[in-house]
Amino acid sequence: MTAAGADAVAGLRVTRDGPVLRIGLDRADRRNAVDDAMTLGLIDAVETAGRDEQVRVILLTGAGEHFCAGADLVARNTAGGARPRVGSIQRRVPSLAHRLIPVLAGVQTPVVCRVQGYAAGLGMQLALAADFTVAATDATFWEPFAERGFTPDSGATWLLPRLVGVARARELLLLGRRLSGAEAAGWGLIHRAVPAAELDAEVETLVTRLAAGPTVTLGLTKWLLAAGATATLPEQLHHEAMALELSSRSEDFREGLAAFRERRPPGFTGR
Repeated sequence: MTAAGADAVAGLRVTRDGPVLRIGLDRADRRNAVDDAMTLGLIDAVETAGRDEQVRVILLTGAGEHFCAGADLVARNTAGGARPRVGSIQRRVPSLAHRLIPVLAGVQTPVVCRVQGYAAGLGMQLALAADFTVAATDATFWEPFAERGFTPDSGATWLLPRLVGVARARELLLLGRRLSGAEAAGWGLIHRAVPAAELDAEVETLVTRLAAGPTVTLGLTKWLLAAGATATLPEQLHHEAMALELSSRSEDFREGLAAFRERRPPGFTGR
């Protein structure tokens, strides 16, 4: 995806920086609340990255003081002025937030998410669906659904029990408990929390490492972890054999073996 193409979606900045696709939520005045056009733009950007041979890692960030305050419900409920037809939510959501989260979780390109300030609702689910989320220790993770009087969406009831267990998921979803970045890391909800002053350096170090990794192997391993959540042991062993067959045909596999023989660090190309 080109920067010019990204400019077509207000509120998004999408640029490719060498092997890194940087996707920025850019509505700081709205705490980066995501509207429908932005959701479709995010889906397109992530799917495009998954097909782009040059992209080896995706970085998702938010401009300003907050990562993302969730879906822009105000804009959605005031658009057009007319009351939507009955069933509008169940018709619309499957092609928007309920498509975005599986796309983000399923793309065979590592996804890193940088969180500062609030990550609420859909914003929190974006952070949970990423492979690695690094947050400021004073960031806030919050599921505001019960407080707003409606039920969770964007995969919250699927992601949370798998990441932190049912009891903690109830605490977050039914009681609306807010977690700091430090608490989220302590719960195993995210990869790491660091002081705000160290956030950029920590994120860039991780992005650089992933961008220099064996891209095919990383993507297949990500797929294996997802498949293993529902597969039986025989099914998963079959998946592992198939992934091993594919990864062992990559140039990076041959480079890894050569580096081992020559006792040097590997220089992976992502091929």
